[in-house]
Amino acid sequence: MPTEIEFSMHSLLKIEILESHSIDVSKEKVEDVIRNPDRIDVGYKERLIAQKGFDDTRVLRVVYESKPEKIYVVTVYPGKRSRYEKD
Repeated sequence: MPTEIEFSMHSLLKIEILESHSIDVSKEKVEDVIRNPDRIDVGYKERLIAQKGFDDTRVLRVVYESKPEKIYVVTVYPGKRSRYEKD
């Protein structure tokens, strides 16, 4: 896995918006989800979606592209455990 993680402007904005709603997300937490996910799914355009438990009711999902030289974070969003931890 590449060591460099680059954040899109959209993902940085999403982190800022989530923090403004008192949802404790940071670049460090996003990097932890990518490096130590509970689960990885494949999404639109074959992008990877790393997921990790965030609190009692939510998971944090990170959509990213893994390239040979770096990981590119596309977006970040919280989701309900009941929706994403079915299996």
